[in-house]
Amino acid sequence: MSRPYTENHQLAYLYRDHHGWLQGLLRRRLGCVDTAADLAQDAFVRLLKKPRRFDSFEGARAYLSVMAKGLCVDHWRRQDIERAWRETLAARPEGSVPSLEHQQIVLETLCEVDAMLQRLPEKVAATFIGSQLQGKPYRQIAEELNVSERMVKKYMAQAVLQCALIDSGLDEGS
Repeated sequence: MSRPYTENHQLAYLYRDHHGWLQGLLRRRLGCVDTAADLAQDAFVRLLKKPRRFDSFEGARAYLSVMAKGLCVDHWRRQDIERAWRETLAARPEGSVPSLEHQQIVLETLCEVDAMLQRLPEKVAATFIGSQLQGKPYRQIAEELNVSERMVKKYMAQAVLQCALIDSGLDEGS
């Protein structure tokens, strides 16, 4: 089938022609019917928010296949973050565990910061992690990255700007 998807009905055709296939692809990769269904819906919600034009059935399927890979990677990264967060909570004394609402806020923030770090250039992300998570001084980070301290300050400014965008709700990855 190689008809072009027109602007007017593109998403409806895309959904009809590809939803089952996409959900099956995700199910095979993830091994979970429910998660596959959720991620397939997420794919079409993304297309609803940011429409794309496809010239053919094959082009749409190729794009959805790439999107599926990204959704799986995002899902696995989130699982890793959730696991680390649960381990952190389990290591805390019982009386110092935050409320469920606070736990969810922290988890969402961790996921947003992780997504931000993935979008940043490697040296910018390494600078942010070195400074904010590992407590390294700029001098040490500069030596490790083989750049000047001035460059480390610029990298930190870029990372802090991205954090501010997350905080303000203007994050481009949302």
